[in-house]
Amino acid sequence: MDVLERLYHVVRVRPFTARRFAGLKRMPKAYLWDWTLVRDPAARFENLVAMHLLKLCHALQDWEGYRVDLRVLRDRAGREVDFLLTYDGRPWFAVEAKLAETDPDPVLRYYQQRARIPWVYQVVMETSRDVVADGVRVVPAATFLAALV
Repeated sequence: MDVLERLYHVVRVRPFTARRFAGLKRMPKAYLWDWTLVRDPAARFENLVAMHLLKLCHALQDWEGYRVDLRVLRDRAGREVDFLLTYDGRPWFAVEAKLAETDPDPVLRYYQQRARIPWVYQVVMETSRDVVADGVRVVPAATFLAALV
């Protein structure tokens, strides 16, 4: 895996860890730099969002000098949020990538309250609705990705 990472074929997204979250899993997730190679549509979309968020992190680090990292939230109970961006080691915003679901994922709300995440987004590929429901913004992928770098 290290060789693939050094050859820029794979990028590993490490989990967010904090002392107050004893049940978080520590296994990283892997994404392909070339997301078009992923066959499954849902996994391809998640990989696409990962690359855009990673690009945002790199831009903020390189251009502005901010300490921004891309992380994943996952615990032993099976609750997972695809992405968490941290600023100076603290949660900044969380993103869940979905192909077609427009109802907010309850796991987003769970982690928002537990980790005190200021903003949570559910990015949906196949929707044109942009709504805020139960503190979670469900936003079309085109709108969300266009707002990034």
